[in-house]
Amino acid sequence: MRTLILTDHSGHSDQNSVYALARCLANDPRSSRVDVASRGSAQNTALFQEGALARVQGITVREQFEFDPTGRQFAEQLTMLHPKDYDLIWLRLPHPIAPALARAMNYLDQNTNTVVINRPSGMLETGDKAWLLNWEKYSAPMALVKSDEEVLAFTDQRKTVLKPLRAHGGKGIAKVHNGEVEVDGITQSLQAWLTAHQQELETDGYLAVKFLENVSKGDKRILVVNGKVLGASLRVPAAGEWLCNVAQGGTSVGSEITPEEAEMVAAISPALLEKGVVFYGMDTLEDDDGKRLLSELNTMSIGGFPQAEAQSGQPVVQRAIDEIFTYYRKQQLANSALRE
Repeated sequence: MRTLILTDHSGHSDQNSVYALARCLANDPRSSRVDVASRGSAQNTALFQEGALARVQGITVREQFEFDPTGRQFAEQLTMLHPKDYDLIWLRLPHPIAPALARAMNYLDQNTNTVVINRPSGMLETGDKAWLLNWEKYSAPMALVKSDEEVLAFTDQRKTVLKPLRAHGGKGIAKVHNGEVEVDGITQSLQAWLTAHQQELETDGYLAVKFLENVSKGDKRILVVNGKVLGASLRVPAAGEWLCNVAQGGTSVGSEITPEEAEMVAAISPALLEKGVVFYGMDTLEDDDGKRLLSELNTMSIGGFPQAEAQSGQPVVQRAIDEIFTYYRKQQLANSALRE
């Protein structure tokens, strides 16, 4: 199988999973070649911004493929690659995804023998936090709010978290209680916050969710590939904080999933796979009764695979690659059936 991985090295750190996953895929005897092209390479504007499928420049994955803080490997000695030549294209991209790239990948997925993993159109749709409203039965009370009146009506009844629809890493998340808003450790009046965010509210809206007091017990990240749970980590906030993101000072330890979390995965995975989203992260929090509730679905550039492997002692990275091959074979059979 020939694979092209599309990523963006400009936002990477030594914790990014793409390096371990790409090496494992390249070393697998079922692979003939694995190449990587980066949106962060100036030479690749034609594909990433304009959706041109004729060419892209990248590198072939070798044993020494790893994070380089200089970014030199994605700037020098690049090879011309042709997306149509690959059996599989795997996207590991954060926001923003250009609509032209989404259209190009959809075309490849639907009209050629190339299989696309984490189809950008699917990531764009499901990466919007409003998509959580499809799964309200598993979540705390929530609503899409797009006006001062809707924010006030929701927050008047309960302590609330307001989430920007396309933010990540805990950025821009606001906690509202008793007419005050806390964002990034800074407190202001709710009215002042509404005034400052009026345009954003009216244009995009925010997802308003009931604040769960047990957030200090940890936010669990569950790694799912092709509908299979491969690992889980409990992320506990730093002392005195309520956001569990490791990027904001939290800690992470290995964990197991509960029966209700398994039920969520079983319900949500088919809907994501239908949209071409094979890799995703599901986050849960504990409610007042000790039950885990769905808090986030992350379908963009999902990380944490080597870390989950280290925490669990299980071959998480290899299992992720195995699921890629399973998904690829299934899609090949489905495409063949459609052509007959």
